[in-house]
Amino acid sequence: MEKAVNEGEHREVRDDADGVWSGSWVAERLGVGLAGDGRLTGLLGLALRRNPKRAHLLVSNVLGKHVPQSPSVVYGYGVELGRRVRDLLGDDEARRAVVLGYAETATGLGHSVADGLGLAPYLHSTRRPVAGVAPAGGFEESHSHATSHLLLPEDPALLAGDGPLVLVDDEFSTGNTVLNTVRDLHGRYPRRRYVVVALVDMRSSADAGRLEAFAREIGARVDLVAAASGTVRLPEGVLEKGQELVARYEAAASQFPAPLSGARGTARPAPTGPQPDYDRIDLHWPADLPDGARHGFTPAHRERLEDALPAMARRLADALPQGARRVHILGFEELMYAPLRLARELERTTGIEVRYSTTTRSPVLAVDDPGYAIRTRLAFPAHDDPADGPGERYAYNVAGAGFDAVVAVVDSAGDTPALHAPDGLLARLAAHTPRVLLAVIPSYAPERPSMLPEPLRGPAFSSYAPEEVGWLLQDLSDVTLEAPTEEREEAIQSGGAHYAESLPVEYQPSEQYQELFHAALEESAARIAQAVGVVTETVIAERSPRPVLVSLARAGTPVGILMRRWAQHRHGLDLPHYAVSIVRGRGIDANALRWLARHHDPRDVVFVDGWTGKGAITRELAQALEEFERTDGITGFSPEIAVLADPGSCVRTYGTREDFLIPSACLNSTVSGLISRTVLRADLVGPHDFHGAKFYRELAGTDVSVAFLDAVSARFPEVTDAACAQAKELLATDRSPTWDGWAAVERISEEYAVHDVNLVKPGVGETTRVMLRRVPWKVLARAGAGSDLDHVRLLAEQRGVPVEEVDGLPYTCVGLIHPKYTRGATGSDGKAVSV
Repeated sequence: MEKAVNEGEHREVRDDADGVWSGSWVAERLGVGLAGDGRLTGLLGLALRRNPKRAHLLVSNVLGKHVPQSPSVVYGYGVELGRRVRDLLGDDEARRAVVLGYAETATGLGHSVADGLGLAPYLHSTRRPVAGVAPAGGFEESHSHATSHLLLPEDPALLAGDGPLVLVDDEFSTGNTVLNTVRDLHGRYPRRRYVVVALVDMRSSADAGRLEAFAREIGARVDLVAAASGTVRLPEGVLEKGQELVARYEAAASQFPAPLSGARGTARPAPTGPQPDYDRIDLHWPADLPDGARHGFTPAHRERLEDALPAMARRLADALPQGARRVHILGFEELMYAPLRLARELERTTGIEVRYSTTTRSPVLAVDDPGYAIRTRLAFPAHDDPADGPGERYAYNVAGAGFDAVVAVVDSAGDTPALHAPDGLLARLAAHTPRVLLAVIPSYAPERPSMLPEPLRGPAFSSYAPEEVGWLLQDLSDVTLEAPTEEREEAIQSGGAHYAESLPVEYQPSEQYQELFHAALEESAARIAQAVGVVTETVIAERSPRPVLVSLARAGTPVGILMRRWAQHRHGLDLPHYAVSIVRGRGIDANALRWLARHHDPRDVVFVDGWTGKGAITRELAQALEEFERTDGITGFSPEIAVLADPGSCVRTYGTREDFLIPSACLNSTVSGLISRTVLRADLVGPHDFHGAKFYRELAGTDVSVAFLDAVSARFPEVTDAACAQAKELLATDRSPTWDGWAAVERISEEYAVHDVNLVKPGVGETTRVMLRRVPWKVLARAGAGSDLDHVRLLAEQRGVPVEEVDGLPYTCVGLIHPKYTRGATGSDGKAVSV
């Protein structure tokens, strides 16, 4: 029971009406007890976690998470703590402060503290990554059910000031979470003062000493503000005893489930059937007002919300059933503050008895006993597509509480089919109250101006039409980057330079070689067109109906354009297409990924390359995306590459696994839009830049880039039926990579005493690159290979490189780079090389 007082004054919270402390059940069975401030048993009850790290749960009666409570009580406690912080800091320091709350439990409390402080912006941590928003920090909460926290401020400068940082959590038990946070942030944004705020300070004397020692270590002042303080008495073996007790009671509950309409225990699943009946309330939430502080909430935002609350509460009141006397406002995990303010305004302006709590991802045992804090539990599937995958979510002490109506308040990210499903939250609530209402608040999406430029396009950059491809690169055309091939090879193999730090001198084809290219194109155009059709149909069927094509520059770019043209030809789709840089040993361009995430759904992105050799780039992409997800918190990019040809059996999405001549491999920039291979060098590419490349405008006279595309796409009509049929067959087969190519490369590396798989380049495309860009040692050709190798044989003849025919070679050919090359090596046969 609570005693109503004026806003901001301290509120008294007493034990249950029958005089039983809601922690007595746990205390009697496990010996857990509270010692200290006499108000503790009014503020806290006890329950048992389903958590291997901690047996007990301190259940707050004033937080508004597990226990429905008067919203004025919940809000009042936070505001009062905020006023105490303001008194501690003074107005000048309060204006320079930033308030940081912890997800999910303390997001609303932190916001209320910020309101009491009155002058400071507020940010809360989140467990929901947001596409396009790079984390400004993160930390671990070791005892929590879900441990990883992200900090995603819309304004990166929010945490960069040197004013006081006010950290708000519901309880201060060991101090580990605060220490982890301060350690992470202090290393990035050092400041002189921190204030820790909690409803209850339950540290032991040893833990209190740790915080003081840490403050001395970093040379900062750390103050603590709490509504009450004490300690938790935990007898030896409490974790094992608690786990045993939870297992026993859950086993009993599974044998004797509570009736669907019952008030206590764990409510059993609602039957499958029609979707629940409910009313949707349009609150008219102000446009562009954040739904919470996941990305920051400023004093100006606070003023806008205060102005809008009365009208939104009236709409809420008008939607309630006539004669409703007892109403519950149910928030949604991290979305605590907006539902709290709506509930408090409804309570303040009507005669209705309003209670407030939120759903949670924390699993807690429910026991029907007045001496236990969690009397009932509604379980339902997560409904906001969480980054850590599907799982159960819970609403505690709502079932059987006698509410005339329950208003579920969610953000639009949580308004999914799972919310409305027969086993979803709305159906669970409908089984326990006469009326369910749903209010959806728009999820705030930061619209930060991108620091990255828009993609480069032709004719200013490349000879391709502007709509064919956007290059997520920077133009380095005015920088001298070319070095003689032999000089580059020696530097690369000696470890003195990375291959991406310079460019080879562009190969200028002889008239004989150009004639060979055109003959090869004429002969293979239909075969290439069919492979383009197969891979595009596979992508549209399996990956996305409207994929965003992202070619790996530069070999993937012509293929990406052809796939885009096929989608127009076959499906009338106008697909976006970009080219990005990926560098072996350095990964994919992270800034390009950030740009893509801000402009497209990462789940729609399909990376495209020309062909696979041994699969090095496939592995590079997978590792790079894993690292990017870890550092940026942006999920959804698939590492699965779509290629025209997969002779190495390294991918699932391909047009063919034959190793045949793709004419775009025969040349360098003159078949790739006159764009160089990409460059990554520290003095040219900063941390906020795209990787670089050059546009060889001076080679326009020999450019066949568009001619290649036109020759292949002209054959689309004649191969459409065959390509669609082949794609349909492939979709029904097991296309799991066997990595046969990688095994063959390892075998060849040892057999020819190269001892470095990076110097073995399998397949027609990779062998051609060796001949055009590196110092070749020899070419291994499959016995009986025909015209697919005419251009390789010509290049080998021009460079004095032996071609050795090999039986049983899994590729049409393999190019070997000169091992341990120095400019003193004699002969292209490598006889002077010590291997």
